[in-house]
Amino acid sequence: MNGAQAAVGSSADREPSNPLRGEATLTIAGRPHLLRPTFNALVCAEEELGPLFALVERAGEGQLRLAEIATLFWHCLAERGALTREAVGEAVLQQGLAAAAKPLRVLLGEILKGSG
Repeated sequence: MNGAQAAVGSSADREPSNPLRGEATLTIAGRPHLLRPTFNALVCAEEELGPLFALVERAGEGQLRLAEIATLFWHCLAERGALTREAVGEAVLQQGLAAAAKPLRVLLGEILKGSG
């Protein structure tokens, strides 16, 4: 059993995502996990990835790296529990970039428009 398969869901992971709040869902080891782009989560992501506007620009140009996607998802996880960053990256890889694009678009959209 790898790290992604050992993940244990929590009540926050079972909450449905609310796209109006910029939330999305990422399936990790067969379980949905809530991605919530809070201010703190985005600040942490920005500290690691650089300016978020530049991240959005790279995504628009098709230049976003797999590690950047996994890092943004990692920081936006509402509940990490026993999940590792590697499990998040493995989930993105297993699902493919096309499937990861849906929650990524939601998060990037929230970064651009903010909650209003």
